[in-house]
Amino acid sequence: MRLFRLLPALLALATNTAAGQPADAPYALTEAMIPMRDGVKLYTRILAPRAPARSLPLLMVRTPYGVSGNTPQNVSARWNFMTKDTPADGYLFVFQDLRGKFRSEGQFVMQRPPRANRADPKAIDESTDAYDTIAWLLINVPNNNGRVGMTGVSYDGWTTAMAMLDPHPALKAASPQASPADMWKGDDFHHNGAFRLSYGFEYATMMESSKDVQQFAMDAFDTYEWYLRLGSLKTVNDKLLKGTIPTWNDFAQHPNFDAFWQRQAMTGYLDKVTVPALHVAGWWDQEDFYGPVTIYRELEKHDKSNNNFLVVGPWNHGGWMRGEGASLGPIQFGSPTARFFRDSVMAPFFAMHLKDAPALTMPEALVFESGSNVWKRYDTWPPKAAVSPRALYMREGGALAWSPPAATSPTPYDAYVSDPAKPVPYRQRPVQMTYGPGSTWSTWLTEDQRFVHNRPDVLSWELPVLTEDLTIAGDLTVTLHAATSGTDADYVVKLIDVYPDSGMRDLKMNGYQFMVANDVTRARFRKSLEKPVPLTPNVPEALTIDLHTQAYTFKKGHRVMVQVQSTWFPLIDRNPQTFVPNIFEAKPSDFRAATQRIYRSSTRASKIVLPVVTEIRP
Repeated sequence: MRLFRLLPALLALATNTAAGQPADAPYALTEAMIPMRDGVKLYTRILAPRAPARSLPLLMVRTPYGVSGNTPQNVSARWNFMTKDTPADGYLFVFQDLRGKFRSEGQFVMQRPPRANRADPKAIDESTDAYDTIAWLLINVPNNNGRVGMTGVSYDGWTTAMAMLDPHPALKAASPQASPADMWKGDDFHHNGAFRLSYGFEYATMMESSKDVQQFAMDAFDTYEWYLRLGSLKTVNDKLLKGTIPTWNDFAQHPNFDAFWQRQAMTGYLDKVTVPALHVAGWWDQEDFYGPVTIYRELEKHDKSNNNFLVVGPWNHGGWMRGEGASLGPIQFGSPTARFFRDSVMAPFFAMHLKDAPALTMPEALVFESGSNVWKRYDTWPPKAAVSPRALYMREGGALAWSPPAATSPTPYDAYVSDPAKPVPYRQRPVQMTYGPGSTWSTWLTEDQRFVHNRPDVLSWELPVLTEDLTIAGDLTVTLHAATSGTDADYVVKLIDVYPDSGMRDLKMNGYQFMVANDVTRARFRKSLEKPVPLTPNVPEALTIDLHTQAYTFKKGHRVMVQVQSTWFPLIDRNPQTFVPNIFEAKPSDFRAATQRIYRSSTRASKIVLPVVTEIRP
């Protein structure tokens, strides 16, 4: 690997920048354009304590969102949990703009896949850019101890995970947090092939309209109305984008799990644990819950040295890195969970690996069990001991029961009409832009589901009031026996904790319907992710829906509910319910109302399987 030398021009730039900095700031800022192996230079900010007590490790964040906000004045406030208010004995912080974003050179490529030819010395990806940056930093940043850590949330978490594929030898610890793993199966842009319309459109236009970050200008506060008026997905390029947004073009050209998405998915590359890794997820992450758990699980298959760890808490996207974490929306957790993570898990993890601090006693999986509101330590995730899968069956009269239907009734199903012209909103209207002023995007997963309960196009089943606590810990799966009068359909399933109808201290929590887990599946992919096939009208088929994983206690006096619906708009694009090869090419005439039937008979028993904790764990 080539050695990097600090050019005189870079030294002059750093000197000029430092001259304008506040003399009392605890950190000094150096700016650099760091050359990569192909000659592209990446803008980087280095914030070093003014009077380091010793040689310090480097802690790096690589991001597409801009690094100029990292200043000598505020880096202490943002990262004080890592330094314990003692910058001199903390870290050399490094923040870098990704290729093609803000002040870095080169071309930005959304979720740039790993390089195809690893033998090509000029081939680049996020792993090589991290490698080359570290090599430069070790030579050119004074007072470094030769060790580097990487971390970041969301896209920054993904760049951290990518750096772990072929790490520089000096990368000694990494914490990829809320990193996407597969943009088609379960993260930002699709869930099980169902396109996440509002997020996909708004994020792609925000990231690719310019080198910085700019929101698309919508002429409606309620984006539910805006997307409904927009019509079919074909109108996006025809009327608005005109092919100018590369990621939207990829959406439209690759609706199935083809080679494009397969090459981008991380699971195919996670074949070894290269550095100690702390994976972090939030139970109510509105963007990337699937990713960090999937990355952890894939690496765990190869973890022979106990260097792969998982933390999951009661947080939304990145919520562990800000605030106290004692609540999310109206849901209370009884303790400052985010502060606990930062102070007692993340800080000691990096200090142990980068500064020879005392060892952190870390379980394989540290998860917060909401409902009972306690942290649990497990030696595997999902846990194997003390957990028994138990099925809850959808029964007649809107009931859930632990026993399957005994016999076929004259009407062995519940039915509703799904009309794509009148889709079910995914959160309470008005649905503001994802990152727009006043948006409830960050907490929508905690919203009271009574706003759709008893709609004619939403089905609900529930258990009687619990007479004792019901605790689950592990994976959740749903089997729906479903039929449609159309030739394609979506099915959204929600697992809900229904609070007592009275007696709650906070009056609005009486009868609250709190969504514990959820997801959507697009039925065209039930047989093949690569080659979708239509449904046969009015012929029931068994569909398996992964509700991922959860640790939760449904408290005595609460009820367990399951809801099913076929639209979730505009989070998920409207399925025409008429099979077309590519929904991005669907015509207005393809969108038709369809009758959906969810079967609950002895031969076609729809159910949710819960990982029920069968004994008390310490």
